Amino acid sequence: MNKHIQTQSEWENEMVKKIWELVNNELFIDLPYLSLALNSLEPRENNSISTTGCNGLFLYYNTQKILSLFQKNPLFINRAYLHSVFHCLFGHLWLQQNKQQDLYNLACDIAVEYTIDHLKGPSTKRILTLHRQKTYEQIEKECDGVWASAIYYWLLKQENLSILQQEFYTDDHRFWPKEKKTQASKEPSSLQQHWQKIARQSMLENQRREKESQEGESVLSAQFKASKNKRNYKDFLEKFSIVREELHVNPDEFDISYYTYGLQLYKNMPLIEEVETKEMKKIQEFVIVIDTSYSTSNELVKNFLKETYTILSHTDSFFKQSHVRILQCDDRIQSDEKITNSQEMQQLLERFTILGGGNTDFRPAFTYVNELIEQGEFKNLTGLLYFTDGKGIYPRTCPTYKTAFLFLEDYDFTKVPAWAISYPLDPMEFRKDSYEH
Repeated sequence: MNKHIQTQSEWENEMVKKIWELVNNELFIDLPYLSLALNSLEPRENNSISTTGCNGLFLYYNTQKILSLFQKNPLFINRAYLHSVFHCLFGHLWLQQNKQQDLYNLACDIAVEYTIDHLKGPSTKRILTLHRQKTYEQIEKECDGVWASAIYYWLLKQENLSILQQEFYTDDHRFWPKEKKTQASKEPSSLQQHWQKIARQSMLENQRREKESQEGESVLSAQFKASKNKRNYKDFLEKFSIVREELHVNPDEFDISYYTYGLQLYKNMPLIEEVETKEMKKIQEFVIVIDTSYSTSNELVKNFLKETYTILSHTDSFFKQSHVRILQCDDRIQSDEKITNSQEMQQLLERFTILGGGNTDFRPAFTYVNELIEQGEFKNLTGLLYFTDGKGIYPRTCPTYKTAFLFLEDYDFTKVPAWAISYPLDPMEFRKDSYEH
């Protein structure tokens, strides 16, 4: 039998495969806590791109480009591979949220490159250009954090973006999932959930290795926390939902065979009537408290209420008989609005104005809600959401209902009572109207 003679194309594919194995091994030596993430992208040839790209499942590459880079600048391949992995770990592929695509892509690239540039391992370490150093210094000084969402809004105010794009461009984002315009698109995909699990495990492994004192690992930990805080607000709101029976045909419990047999046997009397109640996971009673201290702006509050209203109205979260109270409070109760349906919520948004402006004290709101419960205003309060900057006096006593403090900025989590849920929000997301142009 004639021995197969390897073609040039076959040899190139074999060499590229060995290159990716070498890259993975080098990164693993420096970043062992990312072992699961480093093995979660499958290399796949795609010669239509100039460098690399990923979709959360495959790492696409240009064969000739990789072979050339391996000879001239192998460190770039290491960084490009890790660059795509970090995009997935930080959730960049799924968090575009109506942002300008070119600016969002640049913001994600800067966030990832900043993280890689602060790692100390030889597999990724390189000398930074002066322009890159100055960009990092400016972002650290002017942004709330060096992650994609904060950098995006910083970029909206910058000029000479082409220089930044040239400096930080690494991979092709054409394979990222396209953003859908429907409300259903807010549901996380199975691939997104897969990477969220990998991110959590990687973060825990990083913490177990006790490297938090090192700069690179501290930066990476901050990125993990930032991506973790990007959980879907809709999903969080559903944590306050309750199960109640509502008049509704339940097809899961309705047996059509028995129903039809009864009609055939008794002409007009089915053996089993349709099950007209179905357990629905919806919100029936809950309270939203707005911190109206000087540090909370009218724009932020209205956008927060708009987002909450949109979630409720588009996901059919309200029961036909719902009871929502929207309180404004600084160091005392400033207003109390009772909402029983979507129309009343919309009317409130149209006339909403911040009231108050004093110091923040969380206790009056809880005292007031407890009084409403004693008066019979609430029968089964699902929970209380407190929209705040976190700078106030917390109550000491645990209430009988679930409570979550929704924080707009960095907060001292040590002051939050153990019985309360801390949920960090991205304030930039609620300021988006002011940046539209």
